[in-house]
Amino acid sequence: MSSIKHWVEAARLRTLPLSVSGIILAGCFADYNGFFKWSVFLLAILTTIALQVLSNFANDYGDGVKGTDNNQRIGPERGIQSGKLTPNQMLRAIRTNILIIIALVFLMLLAAFGVRYILYTIIFFVLAGISIYASIKYTVGDNAYGYRGLGDLFVFVFFGLVSVIGCYFLFARQIDHVVFLPACAIGLLSVAVLNLNNMRDIDSDRETNKNTLVVKMGLQKAKIYHFVLVIGALFLTTLFALLYYWSPFNLIFLVIFIPLIKHLKRVKNINQAKEFDPELKIVALSTFALSVLLGVGYLL
Repeated sequence: MSSIKHWVEAARLRTLPLSVSGIILAGCFADYNGFFKWSVFLLAILTTIALQVLSNFANDYGDGVKGTDNNQRIGPERGIQSGKLTPNQMLRAIRTNILIIIALVFLMLLAAFGVRYILYTIIFFVLAGISIYASIKYTVGDNAYGYRGLGDLFVFVFFGLVSVIGCYFLFARQIDHVVFLPACAIGLLSVAVLNLNNMRDIDSDRETNKNTLVVKMGLQKAKIYHFVLVIGALFLTTLFALLYYWSPFNLIFLVIFIPLIKHLKRVKNINQAKEFDPELKIVALSTFALSVLLGVGYLL
């Protein structure tokens, strides 16, 4: 029988702060505009965490049964890869997680729209279904999009646009222009985290025919791509601050530029794939901190 420790490891808790970054930012802007509601915020956080755990379980299962997670892989050992969890156990966990997500989505939409906005409820139920499908199909199945270099696009859409703009709509029942630049910035930094993961795993991915964008581009071009992602996010947040400036507190997020710029300098000099692994945590936590400071800066 698998211990709780093995399931906690499979859930990959270090990925959770990044997943809720967009929700926090959307909540701050909703509060600034007078739309915030605690029940919606907390349920959105729980739903997002459940979706991230689902994605992590599905990735463990998909890469595990395909042999992508093998002894050549540099990152943290996965559940199926280590033998601590069986494929059947992971499948049961995935099914259970889906049921939890459906329940959370129902409660979240009830808190956001009640029984008056039926069309909005239907649209978000469909969006939730697409999110569940995308979480699973990244690595599971013969046509997994993560094996065809499409992971970056999906991460940008779901971690950036859907997370920030979609969550803001839950509060406000409308889309405001103020959320677009921050949504794109969070999306770009989330893709940067995935890109680091794929640069770390480039050798094992290439050997197992997991054709990520990094495998297709090669390591040197992937580094350039990484610079574009991070600098693009910094540019968008700076542009946002200039366009919507009204208080010095709006600029407190600039402190997060320091670890991100230092990170880029280190990435430039990395020659061994394993050296990318510590950078994952730095960019993920920097993205989380950026979302908090960018949002709170407009509430002070």
